[in-house]
Amino acid sequence: MRVIVNISLKEGVLDPQGQAIQNSLSNLGFNNCNNVRTGKQIILDFQIDDKEQIITETKKMCESLLVNTVIENYDIQLEKET
Repeated sequence: MRVIVNISLKEGVLDPQGQAIQNSLSNLGFNNCNNVRTGKQIILDFQIDDKEQIITETKKMCESLLVNTVIENYDIQLEKET
């Protein structure tokens, strides 16, 4: 089973990379978007099918290594591999 972890900065945390992207988009004539925020995505392939165990392990991974919970939020999505 595949797990996708989307990580984003919490509201109120400055995002200089997002600001740089927004400025570059504006310089290219794309002026209709505001408050550009960046994030990251981590994809994990598990060799088990127990959804509860997968979610529990993924949360532990996020809390201990993958996410800086002081400034970042995360969202876990499960999907079947095709």
